[in-house]
Amino acid sequence: MAAGPGSAGAALDVSWVQGFSNKNLAFVSNQTVCYPCGNYILFLDIKTKKTRAVQCQTGQVGAFAANANSQVVAFSDRKLNPLIHIYTFPELRKLTELKGDAQLDYTLLAFSFKGPYLASYSSIPEFVLSVWNWQENLLLCSESQPGLTGTALSFNPMNWQQLCFVAESSVTIWRIERSKDEHHLTRHPVELPDDHGAMSPHEDLFFPASRNDDPYYGPDLPVSAIAGLKGHEAETFVPRNCIKTSVHPTAHCWTATSEIYMGCEEGYVLAINAEQYSVSVLQQKAPPEFMQKIADVVSHVRREVQKKKGGKPSSLQKPVLLAMAFCNEGLYAAGSEGILMFCHIKDLQYEIKICADISQPISSLLFSPDYTSLLLVTDQGTVYSYRPAHSGEAVKLLDTSSSCFLAADFLTPGNSYCVSVTISGEVQVWSLEDGTFLSKLNLGIEATSMACCPSSNSVAVGTQTGQIYFLDVTKAEAPRVVHRTFLSKLPVLSLHYDQSGQFLIARATEGHIFILDARPSKFFQVLGYIVLADEVLHLSVISDLKYDSVEVMVLLNVAEVQQARLEIFHLSSAMIADNDKYVNEQGMFNASDLKKEQYDLDYPLSSAVRLKSHNIVYGYCTCAPFICKYYLSAKNKWDGPSVFSAEKKIPSKQFGSGLLCLSPNSQWLAAAAKDGVLFIYNTSTLDILAQKHCHSYQGGGIRSMVFSLDGNFILVNGENDCALVCLKWKEIKETEIEEAALYWQSLRDILNKSASDENSVLKSMAEWKFDPECTSKSPPVTEEDGNVTNTDDMTWIGQKIQKVMREETQRFANQKEELQMGIKKLRETIQKMMHENEQVPDIEKLEHSEFNLDLKEQEQVQEAAEEDVARARRELEMEILYHCYLQDLIKYKCWDDLCVKERAVKCFHMDCEVRNYPLKERSKEELETLKKVLRLKQAETADLQAQKKNLDSEMALSEEEREKAAEVTVDGASLCLNGSLSSQYGGDTSILYHQCDLHTKEQKLNQTILLKDVIYKVKTAFNEEFDIVVQKKEQEIARVKERNLKIQEILEQLELQVELWEPVLTDDEMPERALTVQDSEIKAEKYMTQEEKEQAELLAKLEMERRLAATDDERQRALDDMMGGVLEIRREDVLKMDIPPPDFISRPEDLWTEEETKVFEEYEKKVNELNEEKEEYRQFLRNEWNKLEASIKETTQNFDDIVCKLSEKKLKSQMVIYQEELKIVNLIYALLLDEELDTREAGLHKFLMKKKKEKVKGARKILTTKYGVEAYRGPYTDALQEEKSLEHGFMKQFAHIPGNLFEELLQLYKHRPETSRTETLLDTANPYVKGSPEDYQDALSHLMKAMDELDSPEHMPSGLDQSLWKHFCLARRNKMESEELISS
Repeated sequence: MAAGPGSAGAALDVSWVQGFSNKNLAFVSNQTVCYPCGNYILFLDIKTKKTRAVQCQTGQVGAFAANANSQVVAFSDRKLNPLIHIYTFPELRKLTELKGDAQLDYTLLAFSFKGPYLASYSSIPEFVLSVWNWQENLLLCSESQPGLTGTALSFNPMNWQQLCFVAESSVTIWRIERSKDEHHLTRHPVELPDDHGAMSPHEDLFFPASRNDDPYYGPDLPVSAIAGLKGHEAETFVPRNCIKTSVHPTAHCWTATSEIYMGCEEGYVLAINAEQYSVSVLQQKAPPEFMQKIADVVSHVRREVQKKKGGKPSSLQKPVLLAMAFCNEGLYAAGSEGILMFCHIKDLQYEIKICADISQPISSLLFSPDYTSLLLVTDQGTVYSYRPAHSGEAVKLLDTSSSCFLAADFLTPGNSYCVSVTISGEVQVWSLEDGTFLSKLNLGIEATSMACCPSSNSVAVGTQTGQIYFLDVTKAEAPRVVHRTFLSKLPVLSLHYDQSGQFLIARATEGHIFILDARPSKFFQVLGYIVLADEVLHLSVISDLKYDSVEVMVLLNVAEVQQARLEIFHLSSAMIADNDKYVNEQGMFNASDLKKEQYDLDYPLSSAVRLKSHNIVYGYCTCAPFICKYYLSAKNKWDGPSVFSAEKKIPSKQFGSGLLCLSPNSQWLAAAAKDGVLFIYNTSTLDILAQKHCHSYQGGGIRSMVFSLDGNFILVNGENDCALVCLKWKEIKETEIEEAALYWQSLRDILNKSASDENSVLKSMAEWKFDPECTSKSPPVTEEDGNVTNTDDMTWIGQKIQKVMREETQRFANQKEELQMGIKKLRETIQKMMHENEQVPDIEKLEHSEFNLDLKEQEQVQEAAEEDVARARRELEMEILYHCYLQDLIKYKCWDDLCVKERAVKCFHMDCEVRNYPLKERSKEELETLKKVLRLKQAETADLQAQKKNLDSEMALSEEEREKAAEVTVDGASLCLNGSLSSQYGGDTSILYHQCDLHTKEQKLNQTILLKDVIYKVKTAFNEEFDIVVQKKEQEIARVKERNLKIQEILEQLELQVELWEPVLTDDEMPERALTVQDSEIKAEKYMTQEEKEQAELLAKLEMERRLAATDDERQRALDDMMGGVLEIRREDVLKMDIPPPDFISRPEDLWTEEETKVFEEYEKKVNELNEEKEEYRQFLRNEWNKLEASIKETTQNFDDIVCKLSEKKLKSQMVIYQEELKIVNLIYALLLDEELDTREAGLHKFLMKKKKEKVKGARKILTTKYGVEAYRGPYTDALQEEKSLEHGFMKQFAHIPGNLFEELLQLYKHRPETSRTETLLDTANPYVKGSPEDYQDALSHLMKAMDELDSPEHMPSGLDQSLWKHFCLARRNKMESEELISS
C-alpha cells in the first residue's frame, strides 16, 4: 500500500465480502464450504451463515480446490507467471506458494483424497498437467497436452496415483508411476462412444492392419504417409472422414472400486474402468408398468409447467446429468431439469429414484466430509441441503444470486444496513457489521441503477425499460415494493438523491434527466424533466442545507472537440411546493428557473465531482491517467463560456476509464478504474491516503463505490466478478474520523426531523403488485371519441403528452368541427367535378392528377416511384453487367484461350460425326521446359552412344558380334516402345526415354513432359486431317448447291413443285455462330428513336428509286415485246413455244371453206410435231435431273465414307492418347508412391528414434530402480534379522518366568491392537475411507497411541512384577515398530 506525505499511515481493511459464483464450490470442513468470488475466497458456515474471506493480493482468483481431510485450500492468481497459494483452515494462514512453468493461467486444480498431493493444469500456451507435493513444495512430475483445454480434473480417492482428466470430448486416465523419489506421468486415453452411444473398435492408423491379398496398386501405406506427415503428426493424424463425433462429458465421479461414472450431454451414463481403460454404456432399467404410468404423468405435468413458465420442456426418460456424487448407497445425479435422482446401478443397468425436485438447473452436487448432507448448487446461486438418511425434501440453505452486482448503497442512517442490487433485478439487504445476508427481493426485471433515500428507509431501483421501483426497507428482513413510476421508454442509467432527501434525480439516455420528489408522503411525484443537447457521462448532486438548495452538475460528452463540458442547474424546495409554476404543459422545466451555468474544460473527462463549499471540480481524464483539479470562477456563466485549464494534475496509477466519488463531508476523494484498485485522496492536497486492490482488471474493474454517511465504511462492487466488498478504515487520523462523525451527527439531526414521519408513511403504503387486468392503480382516461385508455402501462411523458393533446382537442373542438365540415364540402365538390369531367369529350378531359389538391404528396409519390425505377434500373444494369462478365469469362476460357476451337464434321446420310481436339496454345514456360528436356535428352543420348563406342573399342568385338549387338539394340528400342502407336499418328516416339532407364525422379518428370508433347503432336496431326475433311465438306456443299440450281431450272421448265435436299452446316460444325446473334433470333421488335425511324424511311425510299431506275431499260422492253426478250430461239424455249390457231376456228366446221380446211389440217400437223418435240425435250430434262441427283448422292456418299474413315482414325488416335496418358498416370503414381514411401520411411525412422530414446530413458529408470532396490535390500534384510533377534531376545529375557505367566505374556506379545481410527473409519458413511493409503509415520503414530493404552498397568497379568511389566512393554513396543518398519 502506498500512502501520500500527509497520510499518517492511513490504511483500508476488508470488513466483509459477499457474492456467489456457482462455478466452483467445495467443503473445507463438515460445516464450512468455500468458493472463489472475485479477488477473494469466501468461507461460509452453513449453520451460522457467517462468511470469512481470504484475499488474493495480486488480483482475481483463478483455479480453485479444497481438501476437507487436510483442511487446506489452494487457488491460483491470474498474473503473469501465476502462483498457486495454499492456505490452512480455520486459521486462514498461508502455508506455501507453488511456482511452476505456467506463463498465463491455471485452469484446473485438484487435491488428492489422502496425502499431500495436488494436481494442476495450465492453459495456453503450455497445457501442462503437473503433480505437486504441496507440503514439501515439490513438483513431482508434469506432462504436456498441446492444444487440449481441460474441463475437469480429479484424483482417484482410493489411489492417489490415478488421475481423471476430462476435456470437451475426451477423457484421459493418467497414472503416476513412482519409484522412491521419482515420479512419472503415463497417459492412457479412453475411447468414448459416439454421439449415438455406440462403441467402435479402435483402429491404429499409423500401423494399419496388413491385408492378406497382394495390393494391386502398390504397397498399402497408412494415411499419414499419403498425407505427407512425419514425426508426432504422423502418429496422431486422423483423416476427416474417420473422425467420429464422440459424446461430450458433463460430470464424473469416482467409485469405491476405482471406477468412474460419467454423464454426457447426449443423455448417456458411462461406466469407465480405470484399470483396463474400457467404457460401458449404462442402460436405464425399465420400471414396472404402474411406475411408468406415474412417471409419464409427472413428466406431462412438468412439461406443462415449464411451458407456462416459458421454459424448454425436458424429459425424465433421458436426462442430461450435469452433477454427480457417489456414496455407499449408490450414485446421486442431477441436471438442468432440477431433479435430484438416486441411481441404483447393477451390472450395466441402473434404476432411477427421484429424491427431490427444486425446479432449478443444478450445476453441482457436494457431499459433506461426514457424508451426512448433500449440497445442491443451482445456476441461479441458490444452495439446497438434502439429507440422504432422512429422505426428506431439499432445504434451502443459501439464497443468493449468481448475477453480478450492479450497485450498493447504505440504508439510512448508514451505520446498520446496506442494500445491493444485481443486474437481474434482485435486491439484497445486508448487515453492515459483519455482512450477514438478511433478505432478498426479486423484481423480475433487468436493473440498471439503485440508490437509497437519506430522508427515509426507501430504495429506488431503475430499470432498462425506464421504470423506477420504490422499495420499503423499514423492515430489513422483509423489503417490499410500494410504488412504481414509469418515466419513459429510455433506460434509467443512474439515480441520485440529494443529502436532504428531497429530490431524486434520474439520469436516462439521450440527455434526459428527470426530477422526482423523493418523499413517500408525496407518493414519489415526478416533478419534471430536462433534455440536454449532448450525451451525459456523469452526474453529481451537491446539497446546501443552509440555504435549502440543491445543485446538480452534469458532465457532457462533446463530440465535436476533445474537451469536457459541465452544466450546472439549481433546484429549490419551491419547485416542490408550486410545481406547475416551474414546468410547462409537457412536464419540462423552464430553463430560466433552473439557473443553468456552463463551463468548458480543457481535457475530456469520464467522471467529475464538485466540492460543496468551493467552486472546485475534480475530473478523471480519459486521454491520459490524470486526475485534474479545476477552479470555476463565478464571472464565467452561460453567456460566452471560456475553456478552463486544470490548476493541478496528479498522475494516477490506474488505467482505463475512471470513476470519482466524494465522501459526504467532502474531505476524501475516491478514484477507481478498470484495474480494480481503489485510491483514496485527500481533497485539499490530493495526496494518496490509502489504496486497496479489492477487484481486478480480469473482472472488469470497479463498477461503483459509495461512502457511508459517517465515513467509516466504503462499499465497492466489481464490474463482472460478482463480488461486493465492504471496506473500513484500519489506520487513519483521529481528527479526520471525528470530522466525519461530526458531519454525520449534524446531518442526522437534520434528517431525523422528517425521517420518522416519512417512514411512518412508507410503512402504511400498500404493497405494489402489477396486475395487467386491474387498472385501480391509475384511473382510466376517457378520450373525446369515447375510447378508454389505460394509463398503467403508459409512461409519465406519454401521459403528459396525452393530457396536452386532450386539452388542445377540447380547446379547438369548434374549429376542428368547422374544418371537418369544410373538408367534407370540398370533397363533395371535387367528386362532382370529376363526375362532370367523365362526361365531356376526350379532348376536353382533365387528368386525374389535376384534381389532386395535395401537390406536395403527389410530388413525393412521383419521386418515390422515380427512385424505385432508378433502383430497379441499377439492379438490372448490375445484373446485366454480371452476366456480361460471366459471358466474357466463359468465352475466354472456352473460346478465346483456344488456338484450335472445338468443332465437328458430320456425314450427309449417316448419323455419324467426328470432333476435333480443342487445343490451347502452349505457353512460353511450357515450350522452354520442353526445349530444356529435349536438350537434356539429346545430351544423354550422345553420352550413351559415346560410352558404347568406347566399350566396343575396348572389347574389340568382331563384325558379326557388332551386327548382333546392333540388332539387339534395335530390338530393345522396339521393345521399349512396344504397344505405342503414337508414331503412326503424328507422334515422335524417338525422343522418349527407354522404359528401363527411368530410375530417377528427374527422368520420370522429363518423361511425362515428353509424353505430353507426343500427345500434343498426335492431336495436332489429327486436327490437320480434320481441317482437310471440313474443307471437303464445304466444297461438297457448294457443288450440291450448284447442281440444285440446275435441278431447280429443270423443275421450272417441267413446271414441277419438288422440295430439293440442300445440306447446310450445323451449329456444331460452325460453333462461331453461337457468338453472333442473327436478326431472325430476335423475337422482340427493335426499339428505334424518331430520328432512326426517319432515317430508315429515307433509306428505303432511295433503295426503291434505285431499283426502279435499274429496271427502266427501253431496249430490253422492246425486245421483250417483239421476240420474248431473245434474239434467237433456244432449245429450252421449246416448251414455251405455242402455235396460234387460225382465226376461223371459232366458226362451225360446216361454214369453213376448203382453203380454211387445208389451213386447219396444216395447223394440226404443226401442233402434233411441236408436241412430239416438247415430249422429247421433257424426257431429256428428266434424264438430266436423274443424272444430277445420282451425281449428288454419289459424291455425298463418298464424303460419308471419308468421314467414317476419319472417325475410325479418331478412335485409334484416342486409343493412342489414352495409352500415353496412362503412361503419364503411371509415372505420376510412381512418383507419388516414391514420395509416400520416403515419407513413410522418414516417419518410421523418427518413430524408431523416439522409441530408442524412450528405451534409453526406460533403461536408465530401470537401472536407477535396480540401484534403489539394491540399496533397500540390505536394510530390509537387517530389519528381518533384527525382528528375529528381538523374538529370540524376548524368549531368553523372560525364560525364568513361570510357565503360566510366560504363556500369557507370549499371547500379549503377539497381540496387535485395533486403533480407534480404524474403527471410526469402518463406521463412517464415507465410501472412500476403506483401504485409503496412509504413510508410515501416520500409521506408526496411531499404533503407538493404541500401544499406550495396552501398556497401562490394568492390562498387566496378576502375579507379575512391575519392573518385568515395564521390560515386557518396552520389548513389545520395539517388536511393533520393527514390524511396521518391515511392512512399510
